[in-house]
Amino acid sequence: QVQLVESGGGLVQAGDSLRLSCAVSGLTFSNYAMGWFRQAPGKEREFVARIRWSGGTYYADSVKGRFTISRDNAKNTVYLQMNSLKPEDTAVYYCAAGSKYSSNIYASPSEYDDWGQGTQVTVSS
Repeated sequence: QVQLVESGGGLVQAGDSLRLSCAVSGLTFSNYAMGWFRQAPGKEREFVARIRWSGGTYYADSVKGRFTISRDNAKNTVYLQMNSLKPEDTAVYYCAAGSKYSSNIYASPSEYDDWGQGTQVTVSS
């Protein structure tokens, strides 16, 4: 079965950094786009960043220049390096996998097939 397991969340202060990891199993990792989404209390899940099987990246405007998504195909793991964190970054962060055969842009939840359980990121002011 497919499993996505996020880790690396925590409580940090504004201006600090965190690195999230998502370990993937049960699928051919190199055939999937990998995305990060986040959801704050009372808000809908929103796109953060994605990286295609080919390495192409795309970011939400709110995080561009601060966050970096990367993948290690040898480890079947995707990362989200978050720098200069702000209180408005506080949310549960979810990792998602979308088949290369299913879509193109991979910036919407509907474009992804499998999801992790989420990891909490809290940024204090």
